Amino acid sequence: MIDLVPPDVRSRLKGLRIVTRRAVGAHGLGLHRSHARGAGLEFAQYRAYEPGDELRQIDWKLYARSDKFFVREAERESPVAVWVLLDTSASMGHVDETRPGQARFAAARGLAACLAELAVQQGDRFGLMALGEEGLRLVPPGSGPRQRDRLLIELMALRPAGGFLPADRMGPLWERIGPRDLVVLISDCFEEAAADLATKLAAAGREVLVIELLTPDERDFPFAGGHRFRDPETGRELLGDGAALRAEFLERFGAARAALRARFAAAGVRHVDHVTDLPLDLPLRRLFAAHAAAEYS
Repeated sequence: MIDLVPPDVRSRLKGLRIVTRRAVGAHGLGLHRSHARGAGLEFAQYRAYEPGDELRQIDWKLYARSDKFFVREAERESPVAVWVLLDTSASMGHVDETRPGQARFAAARGLAACLAELAVQQGDRFGLMALGEEGLRLVPPGSGPRQRDRLLIELMALRPAGGFLPADRMGPLWERIGPRDLVVLISDCFEEAAADLATKLAAAGREVLVIELLTPDERDFPFAGGHRFRDPETGRELLGDGAALRAEFLERFGAARAALRARFAAAGVRHVDHVTDLPLDLPLRRLFAAHAAAEYS
């Protein structure tokens, strides 16, 4: 199977943990508190010993005082489900004109694979939803290396085409994403529907992170001479001189992205952007490194 995570990136991922607003700060990054009872770290209560309980859970000091076996129960730390929502609309297939190796969808696949690696590292459940015009493609949540392999197989089968997932086909998404789950949307955010989904999920109480993917030519607009610019989803075209259009494009594109950042901030959606000529793990480090954990506390 093709490895979507470069070796240098994989090495740096070992220093990261998925952090949520519900993270248990005293116990390290990436731990998520559940309300179940078990052999966790936060003491909750005593109960009488039952056959099958581990001997290490017995409170021997209490036994010495009472001559009875009692087990210390605690709030067990349990992984949340991490949902990777991947935009598969046609604009995600954009390849940088000056750097043919900088394909947006390749970076999107790589980031999804990185998130799977992080989830495997810390025992979290994770799943995938591919959001395209033809409908929602789903890898239900699971954990461990086999789940990672299932996700990678699905990622390699995906091809960007058409528009974003229509609203009338989002039912399974709302049914499956639980209130305690973490949602990571990977998208270029060019379609209103993508930003709208992120803000609606946040309004419904889900914790939502967005990784906005850009290519170097969208950041720099390096075109010179006559060009035909074509929208891959609508087919609309614009003929013009690249140099003459550059200043206006950068101003309008910058304003649109500033408005998007403000919209996400107002909705409580944590957002980072990523240009595909930068290290693949950079947006994950911005989201989950130690300083990010402090922002979540």
